[in-house]
Amino acid sequence: YYDNENSKKVEKYDVLNEEQYQSLASRYEETGFSARMGGEVIYDMLAELDLTQILNQLQEEMEATNSEAKKKTIVKRLKVIESFLNSGNRPEWMMITNLPVLPPDLRPLVNLDGGKFAVSDVNDLYRRVINRNSRLKRLLELDAPEIIIRNEKRMLQEAVDALFDNGRRANAVKGANKRPLKSLSEIIKGKQGRFRQNLLGKRVDFSGRSVIVVGPKLKMDQCGLPKKMALELFKPHLLARLEEKGYATTVKQAKKMIEDKTNEVWECLEEVVKDYPVMLNRAPTLHKLSIQAFHPVLVEGKAIQLPPLVCAAFNADFDGDQMAVHVPLSQEAIAECKILMLSSMNILLPASGKAITVPSQDMVLGIYYLSLERNDEKGANKIFSSVDEVMIAEEANTLGLHAKIKTMVDNKIIFTTAGRLILRAILPDFVPENMWNKIMKKKDIANLVDYVYRNGGLVVTADFLDKLKNLGFRYATKAGISISIADIIVPDSKQKYIDEAKKKVREIQKQYGAGLLTDSERYNKIIDIWTDTNNSVASEMMKLIQSDKGGFNSIYMMADSGARGSAAQIRQLAGMRGLMAKPDGSIIETPIISNFREGLNIMEYFNSTHGARKGLADTALKTANAGYLTRKLIDVAQNVKVTMHDCGTHEGVEITDITESGELIESLEERVLGRVLADDVIDPITNEILFSEGTLLDEEKAKAITEAGIKSVSIRTPITCKAPKGVCAKCYGLNLGEGKLVKPGEAVGIISAQSIGEPGTQLTLRTFHIGGTASTEQQDRQVIAQKEGFIRYYNLSTYENNGKKIVANRRSAAVLLVEPKIKSTIDGKIEIEYAHEDVNIVIKGKKEEIKYTIRRNDLAKPNELAGVSGKIEGKMYIPYVNGDKVKENESIVEIIKEGWNVPNRIPYASELKISDGDPVTRKITADANGVVKFFILKGDFLDRLKDIKKGHKVTEKGFFVVVSDKDGREAVRHYIPRNSIIQVSDNDAVERATVVSLPEKDDKLIIAEWDPYSTPTIAEEAGVVSFEDVEPGYSATEQADEATG
Repeated sequence: YYDNENSKKVEKYDVLNEEQYQSLASRYEETGFSARMGGEVIYDMLAELDLTQILNQLQEEMEATNSEAKKKTIVKRLKVIESFLNSGNRPEWMMITNLPVLPPDLRPLVNLDGGKFAVSDVNDLYRRVINRNSRLKRLLELDAPEIIIRNEKRMLQEAVDALFDNGRRANAVKGANKRPLKSLSEIIKGKQGRFRQNLLGKRVDFSGRSVIVVGPKLKMDQCGLPKKMALELFKPHLLARLEEKGYATTVKQAKKMIEDKTNEVWECLEEVVKDYPVMLNRAPTLHKLSIQAFHPVLVEGKAIQLPPLVCAAFNADFDGDQMAVHVPLSQEAIAECKILMLSSMNILLPASGKAITVPSQDMVLGIYYLSLERNDEKGANKIFSSVDEVMIAEEANTLGLHAKIKTMVDNKIIFTTAGRLILRAILPDFVPENMWNKIMKKKDIANLVDYVYRNGGLVVTADFLDKLKNLGFRYATKAGISISIADIIVPDSKQKYIDEAKKKVREIQKQYGAGLLTDSERYNKIIDIWTDTNNSVASEMMKLIQSDKGGFNSIYMMADSGARGSAAQIRQLAGMRGLMAKPDGSIIETPIISNFREGLNIMEYFNSTHGARKGLADTALKTANAGYLTRKLIDVAQNVKVTMHDCGTHEGVEITDITESGELIESLEERVLGRVLADDVIDPITNEILFSEGTLLDEEKAKAITEAGIKSVSIRTPITCKAPKGVCAKCYGLNLGEGKLVKPGEAVGIISAQSIGEPGTQLTLRTFHIGGTASTEQQDRQVIAQKEGFIRYYNLSTYENNGKKIVANRRSAAVLLVEPKIKSTIDGKIEIEYAHEDVNIVIKGKKEEIKYTIRRNDLAKPNELAGVSGKIEGKMYIPYVNGDKVKENESIVEIIKEGWNVPNRIPYASELKISDGDPVTRKITADANGVVKFFILKGDFLDRLKDIKKGHKVTEKGFFVVVSDKDGREAVRHYIPRNSIIQVSDNDAVERATVVSLPEKDDKLIIAEWDPYSTPTIAEEAGVVSFEDVEPGYSATEQADEATG
């Protein structure tokens, strides 16, 4: 017991403080009691554990308890104990009782000049452990007092801790020079540790590095290698070749020749290097394309020459970047370089499947210049009989590059220019006219390269890219585009806009002073005014620059072609710099009115430094994080490989468009491209199977799916893959880097980790290329229907105010735009029953009952309708609940065309412009060529209407027009809302974009409107409103001043 009254009991494993220990020791001197400290006790405690007994006890506790938290702790302990029992290890074996010593090679003693030694820190740490250990041994032999032994044991423990991880506990052990000693864990961890520095980052033979310069004359798969470098890298090959050709008889002699650099040496070097690939690598190596193979071309000088097309893949530029060269030695390595790693083989980015070797900067500018049209050019509007004739005229200088002419191309007479025909001359034959006969901007050139790759393959594309590069450089030179301060044109109307804006701002400040606006309303309105003004000045300025020199203004050409710069940057040069952001992202409400052409004043300059400096600071800080992210991703994904062709699963994931507040982020077509179908895709109109399960969707098939109006597709994905290890090729889909189905053995985990990590560094680096200008999006004030149909309110409660209908819901409601899918053919009562996969809808009339069945998956769920999750376009909606009465010709199942939920898309307290059930009418145009046929919905099928003439007014629900193609198949169908006037007669032939119907009155497209800056308060109950202590016309602070005197 602890105390004299014997009331507090001492249990086994209790922790004692010094005082308690002393009192117990003196009281139980005769009977004896044992208490110890330090690691020994823990060792003994672990040794005493009976694992099987603990296991049984925990299992009993597990069954007895209901608390979740307790269960969690028990499960954790059970896991550990079961592992111990299964492996046959004992808990006390986790303690180190004999300390192993690091081999001496890894903790060297280096003899310095002057008899001193440089000692590895680990030696010092070991020495401290050994000294303390022997001292403890001696003290124990001498039977020293307990307090001294205790102290010595504690010091020994600290010495061992310091050896393993110095500085983890209290104070780090410092060496002679006052810096902490490096412990074992510090030696191996981090970038400078054993693993990353010495084991993974070894320097290798047959490698060298040098600065890179551009090699515009090089082909895509060539690189310029300095002769001096090649001499060193290929030395063994060179020695062998010199002996083989009989120039030297011994290795010694050959070495001497190489040192003297005789003519024979250069001759042999050329032979050795020919057809021998080398690898180039640019650090940081962020993805597979950061190391590529090239055929070396020997060059004078000391810099490596790099072809301009591969810069994007390496993320290289020529402002002093360095690159490393490696020579592959084994036959396998050489073969890998030639077959897999040549830069002409790596045209596509493995992350997205888009071409990455796309011309940039000068090349884009040259091609853009080549494709422009100009009215006052020599030889304009002439007609030529053939392309050759055009070329002759252009070379003879009787025809300008940009003159509009007519000529025969592929047996068709077209309008074009000489420049565009020069571009056509290097294109493969299969490229259609609409891909080159236009102004070629960077995106068009990228699409062109993509098209050539898809239809021509690697060899054709590589060859075409080289020609394209040469053409671009040649015409960028010919164009003589430079940049001049006169190209920056500031509009005269700028001052007028600014004066107007200042006036409006003064007005708002006045209102704020009078207490009519809150501070946030004032701030938002001012920012809106300046954003508007900035946009107006910018659009005036863009008009001026665009029309300057007939579209040949240098700065405009650079931005418009996509070569360099953007509208936002031109806006800062010639418009006004606009609003600036503070480092925390909020916007400073005084804008910078000057632009760079006029120059900033001191205040404006000071305001600009905020954003610019934040950009630089962020860059430095975030690069490290992106690299860390990549390493973590690789760590988790490295064992995901393609291990088999097909795992045979039928599971998949449902895919739809991704839209964010009405704006399409990623379309269904992009998302399913390159995937394998997990389920048949069924045409919603004809009910035929378009593509069966297991089909790989290429571009054509993905397009066909969207054209058929299918809104969701089930695809196979690695998430549902049943392969025992890794994933199967079918679940993974297309290998984007090759454009074919992935082959077994591909390390897809690593590729995907690199594909996410690689842009990570870019994202963070691109914080503020515009120099910290603020951008604000103007608040929405209304929602407008983009499609036709009629309106359904879902869960919506409203109230009247001054004859306006106002939304009263806070959330979980929506306005839907729908078209009918099934109409009731009788009056009756509706009954809806949900089976496992189907929904049965029965209408019970007086005499008969009718049953319809739809798939449960096609029905929009309540949380999807309220906008919490999922995409609802294309899903079905039943506007009735069980037991409702239905009239004949009412639609009972509808297809959702668009939906706006409360409060994300339609804020609380908006005014609704269209009532429940009202049609949304708009001009409807045919989306395909063909013959018009009219139908009316009867039940769940379309019934033909043959006697519809132009001018017919639609009054019934379920009126459809179908445009059928030449084979009589349905090409496209349009729902015609009520109150539309038909503009074509039945069986008329129409072309794409022909008007089929017009609204009887004006379009009714606005669904709801609101004021973005006022947040109304809605009464919770009915009653009388009274205001207390508010004097109109005063701000709150003024009132307080008066009240307090």
